[in-house]
Amino acid sequence: MKIVEKSDNHDDQSAIFLSEYLLDLNSGAGFLSGLNDFDQAKVRKAGSRRLIKKGEGLFFQGDPHTGIWIVEKGRMRSFYTAPSGRELTLAYWTPGHFVGGPEVFGRGRHVWSGDALEDSELLFLSGMALRDLVGEIPAVALKIIDGLVAKGNCYSALIQMLGTRTVSERLEQLLVILASTHGRHDGDAIVIDRSITYEQVASIVGASRQWVTQSLDKLQKEGVLDISRHQITIFDIERLSEGQ
Repeated sequence: MKIVEKSDNHDDQSAIFLSEYLLDLNSGAGFLSGLNDFDQAKVRKAGSRRLIKKGEGLFFQGDPHTGIWIVEKGRMRSFYTAPSGRELTLAYWTPGHFVGGPEVFGRGRHVWSGDALEDSELLFLSGMALRDLVGEIPAVALKIIDGLVAKGNCYSALIQMLGTRTVSERLEQLLVILASTHGRHDGDAIVIDRSITYEQVASIVGASRQWVTQSLDKLQKEGVLDISRHQITIFDIERLSEGQ
């Protein structure tokens, strides 16, 4: 498995969601970077800046759609809350992606929520402003389509993983994804700087925090990985990739 060296800049990080296809994780990124300077300026003029603090909610399940937010710095989470109060994380979105769909033109109600994983900077485009931009700039329409296709693939992949993989297999696949998107080689091992908590892992794979703790402890005892306060070191990526 090839691990791409990552810089310390969070802007270089890939989106994260449960998927069998690692190359698809960052599809749909580059909303603004795919436009020429003139069109970028028009988009920015039509939008408004939003700063959001770590842990702050951006939009909420059941609220009316108002438009989309393009992530420029930081990371955002999309998640669904069941009637019981249990949360399932759908995806982590990084710079270049937009959140707030699928009703990008401001119709209907949100079927999930979004909050900030860290202090973030966003560009908000109202549904009306976005509709005008799509009519005026064909490249914006193409970027919206690219983003919606990527999100459709994301949620299709999530459904497939939840429906066909055991929770243990989902945990192992998440570790493979983190190794691919956030890992760096250290000899024969792969080191992942820990920016994700056990609670967050549990919310992604659909398990309890206690189960995640026990499962990771088991993998440590088997010599597959080691977990410290700041890092996850994977010694046997092939063991985690079995059956992928």
